[in-house]
Amino acid sequence: MVKIKIENDKILFEVQGWDKLWSLRNQLEIPLAHINNAYVDTEPAMGWFQGLKLAGTDLPNLFKAGTFYQKGELVFWDVNNPKNTIVVELKHEKFKKLIVEVENPDEEAEKINGSLTKSS
Repeated sequence: MVKIKIENDKILFEVQGWDKLWSLRNQLEIPLAHINNAYVDTEPAMGWFQGLKLAGTDLPNLFKAGTFYQKGELVFWDVNNPKNTIVVELKHEKFKKLIVEVENPDEEAEKINGSLTKSS
């Protein structure tokens, strides 16, 4: 699971608990200007042959954490419970997307998108 904190002109995505070990990351810091949008995705592609794992852990249809190469792009994953997943689309970053599990997906996506309109 990931906790999201918005501080000034950036967003911190803090990886929680054992997910730090599985994803090989503690946090990601992204400038607000590099975020296109965020949305809820309750059925992310977590099955077999849906991306190449570069660093992290992947148990198809159960758990996905770390850096993956999907459709020609780098994507960061941290998902145990797909029903709590949000996708954050990025620009000018190493990752094209962050696909992460959060406690309240609707609230977190709304919080991110609300911050984008305030910063523009």
